[in-house]
Amino acid sequence: MKLVRVVGIGAGGAEGMTLEAREALDACDLIVGYTEYIRLVEPLFPGKPTLATPMMREVERCRMALDRAQESQSVCMVCSGDAGVYGMASPLLELAEEYPEVDVEVVAGVTAAQSGSAVLGAALSHDFACVSLSDLLTPWELIECRLVAVAQADFCLALYNPRSKKRADHLARAAQILIDAGKPASCVCGWVRNIGREGQESGLTTLEGLKTLDADMFTTVYVGNDRTRVVRGKMVTPRGYRQIAK
Repeated sequence: MKLVRVVGIGAGGAEGMTLEAREALDACDLIVGYTEYIRLVEPLFPGKPTLATPMMREVERCRMALDRAQESQSVCMVCSGDAGVYGMASPLLELAEEYPEVDVEVVAGVTAAQSGSAVLGAALSHDFACVSLSDLLTPWELIECRLVAVAQADFCLALYNPRSKKRADHLARAAQILIDAGKPASCVCGWVRNIGREGQESGLTTLEGLKTLDADMFTTVYVGNDRTRVVRGKMVTPRGYRQIAK
């Protein structure tokens, strides 16, 4: 069987990886992935052959995996979080059209929105959206439109890729767009850096406070809805069960 499994490894540590992901990686002949993610999984599977490429070489990485599977190797392509959420499932499935003899399976993982929300408490316990602030693949004008829609609908929000050296002002701009579109500046927000990894940090702030937050590409930012509040130091978005109980 010629097979590539696209495996979401969660944050990268053994404790955050699903059993299905562990079993897939244990059974495969070769692990392919971004250099940093290969570094995270190598200690868990000592001696397992790996192939890695740097960032911005995603298409090349997918072809490497498909080519090796074409040669009858069982291959796992790894990515952080969930493979279908800002991950490698979509580009690999698109390229797989050129490899009709290779089957592709997607193995779900725990995405940053979920794992970071758990660190903060219950940040996303009601309807929520995920938006990446990286404009490498999405025009900033479209990102702005999505932020406005989120604010007007009062969704909770998980922000991926909030800031980088080239995009130092994107988080501050996003916060102001949300305020201008109707979310209060005092809206409860939170952030988690290095989720599930060494050096994990987290904190609570407000939408206004996000403008000066020292976030980076390893930070996931959370914006609450109009009912989100801080309970015993945790970010909590009520689902509404207590109202029903009354």
